[in-house]
Amino acid sequence: MQENGEFVLIVSTILILIIVISLIILFTVFQKKKNSLVEKQKEDQKRFEKEIAETQIEIREETLRNISWELHDNIGQLLTLAKIQLQSATKENIKEVSNTITKGLTEVRALSKLINPEAMSIIGLKDAIQLEIDRFNRLNFIDATLEISGEEIDIDQKSSIIIFRILQEFFSNTIKHSRANQLKVSLVYSNSDLVIIAKDNGIGFSSKEKKDGIGLINIKNRAKLIGAAVKFISEENKGTAIEIKYKL
Repeated sequence: MQENGEFVLIVSTILILIIVISLIILFTVFQKKKNSLVEKQKEDQKRFEKEIAETQIEIREETLRNISWELHDNIGQLLTLAKIQLQSATKENIKEVSNTITKGLTEVRALSKLINPEAMSIIGLKDAIQLEIDRFNRLNFIDATLEISGEEIDIDQKSSIIIFRILQEFFSNTIKHSRANQLKVSLVYSNSDLVIIAKDNGIGFSSKEKKDGIGLINIKNRAKLIGAAVKFISEENKGTAIEIKYKL
């Protein structure tokens, strides 16, 4: 009996040690995975913040280019015209001078909205897109329209910055390379998501090389940072479209 008791005690002790050691191992593995997950989350957050900063710089640089074009090609021409009109002003044509100066003031006011580096945080995504559309039409770059469907919902500022920059890249390629004369943009709001579609009627593309050339990979990587999905649709001689689906 005594020997059986000692045997049971030894087996019980061994089992307890095995259980304790197993728990220690499991806890250690769990802790390592937890630490690894925390580190990954920190790295992802750093990458996200870095991408936001780079995107803000890109938007600012694009804005400065736009300002430069408008000052030279639009406001500069209006002021030159006003100067010429003033040099030969008469009672009959003074109204023309006034109209030219009024147009110049309107352009300066529109330009002032672009200059503000915090425009995205003040006016929001929809109005930022509308400013771009208005600018394209005002400068006769392209016939552009914006349509809104559903009840507008405010979205996160950082997500707005990413989405706006993606659209800026698409707009830039449309105006510079597509040979399009029409650009249609639509924002469709629902309870679950925001779907943005921008489409031109340009020459389009079909090859993978051209897709990579317009920064499709970069656009998709940016979209992933905010949990958005991006899809490109293009056919040669039928135009190009981008669809962005962002979960609200």
